Amino acid sequence: MSLVDFVATPKFEEYKERFKQHYKLERREDGVILAQAHTAGGPIQLSVENHRSVGQLFKTIGADPQNEVMIFAGSGKEFMMDADPEGFKLEQEDLQHWAYEYAYKDGRINVSALVNDLEIPTIGLVNGPGFHTEIVTMCDITIAAEDAVFGEPELKFGAGIVAMMLPWLVGVKRAKEIILTGEDKIPAREALAMGMVNRLVKKGEAQAAALKMARHIAVIDPGLVQKTKRAINRSLEIAGLMDALEDALLIDLAIEGEGSPDKKAFMDVARKEGLRAAIAWRDARFNK
Repeated sequence: MSLVDFVATPKFEEYKERFKQHYKLERREDGVILAQAHTAGGPIQLSVENHRSVGQLFKTIGADPQNEVMIFAGSGKEFMMDADPEGFKLEQEDLQHWAYEYAYKDGRINVSALVNDLEIPTIGLVNGPGFHTEIVTMCDITIAAEDAVFGEPELKFGAGIVAMMLPWLVGVKRAKEIILTGEDKIPAREALAMGMVNRLVKKGEAQAAALKMARHIAVIDPGLVQKTKRAINRSLEIAGLMDALEDALLIDLAIEGEGSPDKKAFMDVARKEGLRAAIAWRDARFNK
């Protein structure tokens, strides 16, 4: 008999309370856990704080053996189409420190937690127009509403790519076109055709479709499902996925640490007038 006990695994009711400011968590008896990101009860708004919470949540869900399938979604009819007015104040006060903490450290943990710590299947939902949807499209399966919109707009407002997953989803040539032009108005049907998402459903039906799929997966022996997912992921690891994501993060750290004038101007508008106004300001520069 060992002199020490195992560290207790996370308890759902405890972490449901701990993460309530960032996520609405629900779990069914069959082990399907639904995590809906939110800000003050409404659609999630981008901030340093909720960016950090992503990896923390994934690691916690992955450490609870009662969870068998995770559904990850936003709240409401859109995904991160606004920024928290004070959500990047910390970055503004100490750019070098938070470039590392936000862009590299948290970005690395978020991606690694989703790929490595969540051995259970993950289903990402996009309920409508979306911004910064990489974490949803990186899930094992992604379901989107027919009115969902995708893209990689970062270069157009002076930022780098935190999770350089797009080349692995749509191919290098298509990814270069999307990323280097800052394309952010990709219709759901086009995203489906190029492999960014698995299936489309009617507006308002994404969550029901995800729950139906998750319940189906949960019937299968969980050990078999997790081992098979690991075998699939291993092919990506052999191809160099994690090394490529790590190198891309280091490049993004250098970009964010420099603090481009375009990003500073964009974030100023976002803080004062909201993300939609900042996007309109950004787009106006390309419509002259």
